[in-house]
Amino acid sequence: MRSATALKTAVAGGAAVALALLSACGSPPAEKDGKGSGNTYGSSDAKFRACMVTDAGGVDDKSFNESGWNGVKAAVDANKAISGSYRQSNSTADYEPNLRASADDSSCGLVIGVGGLMADAISTVAKENPEQRFAIVDSHVELPNVYSMEFNAAQSSYLAGYLAAGTTKTAKVATWGGMQIPAVTIFMDGFAAGVAKYNQVHNTNTAVLGWDTQAQKGSFTGNFDDTSAGRSLTENFLAQGADVVHPVAGPVGLGGASAIKDKGNATMIWVDSDGYQAVPEYKQIILSSSMKDISSAIRVAIDNAFNEGAKDGRYVGTLNNKGVALAPFYEFDSKVPEPLKQEIKQLQADIVAGTVVVSSPAAPKP
Repeated sequence: MRSATALKTAVAGGAAVALALLSACGSPPAEKDGKGSGNTYGSSDAKFRACMVTDAGGVDDKSFNESGWNGVKAAVDANKAISGSYRQSNSTADYEPNLRASADDSSCGLVIGVGGLMADAISTVAKENPEQRFAIVDSHVELPNVYSMEFNAAQSSYLAGYLAAGTTKTAKVATWGGMQIPAVTIFMDGFAAGVAKYNQVHNTNTAVLGWDTQAQKGSFTGNFDDTSAGRSLTENFLAQGADVVHPVAGPVGLGGASAIKDKGNATMIWVDSDGYQAVPEYKQIILSSSMKDISSAIRVAIDNAFNEGAKDGRYVGTLNNKGVALAPFYEFDSKVPEPLKQEIKQLQADIVAGTVVVSSPAAPKP
């Protein structure tokens, strides 16, 4: 069996592999390459199945659920002996039943919970099934049969905040979340800290609406599926003068994107996936994205389980191992000043070197 350290090295290598983000809309579509349909992917004769349980928002949420499913499909594409499936959670009440049903399915070699809200449910079901392998995204569950995947997204959002402060025309930017949980507030902490860093370096006074890092209080929709609430929050911040908005809410961010597109004089920094690729209908307003490479982490977790590696490995994605990253500027590349690009590049190098430390109460603990 491989050690957790060896697993971390393996995931870092896997996270460097660029995995294509596939877009979908509405109900999960049939796979076009004939490898599956609906909620399955791969050959029915495969000897090992990775069984994913989604959080609310759906497998086509343009965010963490979709990234997780892309990771499952990438593992299947690389190994014909592996197949994949997912169970959809429509609310937190579905977590335990879906996880338990997956654990009871003898064909499931690995049960993957996507989302930190699933930590308690994973703990409960994993204790009930000590021989079954489990994995969780966005949380650390200390059990001998749970592989944990976490991401220090404060680092990538720190760069995003610096970018926002360097491009705002109104000296007001905003961030808001779906729910006040560590996997969300870690982005908001990093974003606000990045704005503060820019203010310090350039003697400016750009304000952050929607999040108070000291009080750890801010604006949230309370869920990850109400796009109308996301639109309403964003409209409120736009009315206050914010012209760069960083929603941390999975598909709820689409409501914010529609408000910004209609407004016509603001930009958005997407979260989790590369928004320019994931939601191309909004690419004209997406300045960049604060990304975490869930797909590659899940792919390596599946490969590890298939090869009967350690059951309780732990991975933390950082700028150093490419588990988190700031996306390209795409259509805004010519509008981002070259000096600002160089400052962001240097900041990233400093974070990797440890000379700049991005802190957040929600950051993964050593």
